[in-house]
Amino acid sequence: MKRAFPIVPTARMLVLLVLLTPLAVVIAATAPGAWIVAPAAAIVLFLFMLLDGLLAGKLHELELGAPTDGEIGQPVDLKVEARIARMQGLRVPQVAIGFDPRLGIEGKVEGQLGRGREDGTFAGTFPIVPVRRGTGYLHDMWMRWSGPLGLAVRQVQRPLDVAVRVWPDLSPVRSPQLQSFLRDAQFGLIARRIRGEGTQFEALSEYEAGMDRRRIDWKASARHTALYARENESERDNQIVFAFDCGQSMCEPVDGLARIDRAVSAALTAAYVALKGGDKVALFGFAHVPGLMTPFVTDTRAFHRLQTAAAELDYMPREPNFTLALATLTARLQRRSLIVLFSDFTDPTSAELMVESVERLTRHHLVIFVTFTDTELGGLAAAEPETMSDIATAVASQSLAHQRAIVLQRLRQMGVDVIEAPHEAIGYRLIDRYLETKRSEAIG
Repeated sequence: MKRAFPIVPTARMLVLLVLLTPLAVVIAATAPGAWIVAPAAAIVLFLFMLLDGLLAGKLHELELGAPTDGEIGQPVDLKVEARIARMQGLRVPQVAIGFDPRLGIEGKVEGQLGRGREDGTFAGTFPIVPVRRGTGYLHDMWMRWSGPLGLAVRQVQRPLDVAVRVWPDLSPVRSPQLQSFLRDAQFGLIARRIRGEGTQFEALSEYEAGMDRRRIDWKASARHTALYARENESERDNQIVFAFDCGQSMCEPVDGLARIDRAVSAALTAAYVALKGGDKVALFGFAHVPGLMTPFVTDTRAFHRLQTAAAELDYMPREPNFTLALATLTARLQRRSLIVLFSDFTDPTSAELMVESVERLTRHHLVIFVTFTDTELGGLAAAEPETMSDIATAVASQSLAHQRAIVLQRLRQMGVDVIEAPHEAIGYRLIDRYLETKRSEAIG
């Protein structure tokens, strides 16, 4: 369906009509018999406007090219192509595209088309940046172009029903730095038994210069009257669970994206490394009730299952129920696992409930607690006050920051490994902590 608007006047046309008004008053005052001049001039100007609109040409084709998939926080290009018959003059068309706010903060993008290789053809690319996971829709497209005199424009509106699925951001997984690390690191692309690290005994070998002396097996060396060293196999086949708090605090934005989206991106990056290291990975989401719980994925070829499941983690503007969620998670796990919990807190009451639930979780599992540095709170506390209101804000912010530090310290005292960092560093901090934990054989 296409709705075409009639030829409409431009701002230049309206200005000329306004200027005719004082001219008509002057003519009526000085030469009443010549009053016909003013309406005649208006009619002539109107005819010029119609002629200008006709010279602008008729739209023959208008096409929109949009990808079916995109990633949150990453640009998605919308391509527009148009062909206008008998296009005269030098003015290029203007285009506006309306879409679901999920696909962009303002809900629209606009700009000018560039001239194509053939006469009367125009094309342009308009990038948008999705801000929420899920399926967003492009719902309308408008195009307008003016005639050579600039007195009239022609406008066309096209209703759209184009769906764009927004997935979690996997750009860190595709980054050259991570790919180079996976090629060169100990946990490489080839699944093999890695000797020399860990605590699981693999074999004995004759001690050679340069080996770590702590690996010498003195009992075996005494039996063989020669120095022998232990070769240990790196621990594999661990269970890693990435648990996401999808509640109110995690829905708050950090640099334009919700905390839960930043957490999902960091978790998928670490999950990819864990799968390369031979471990099993699952995702768990919760808010006021337990939500998504995926089966354990054991190979990078099934990584897309984790990506699809992560896209289904919903935004829940409600307080999370840590007691119910973490008790449910514990009941579903049959063996000791590494649980990476992404969460945040804003008040002491919710923090106390979270600490109690995490304490019960640490009795059976190894826990890494991941939270984002609250730069806004730190900025309010450190800002130089100028008014009494500023002083009150600084005192309240400092109190909240102090309470936050106390909660994180309590978690550390319980044996929880706490990661607090800016969102851009969370993913790599988590990978480093995972590798350290794996080398120490603390999971199994």
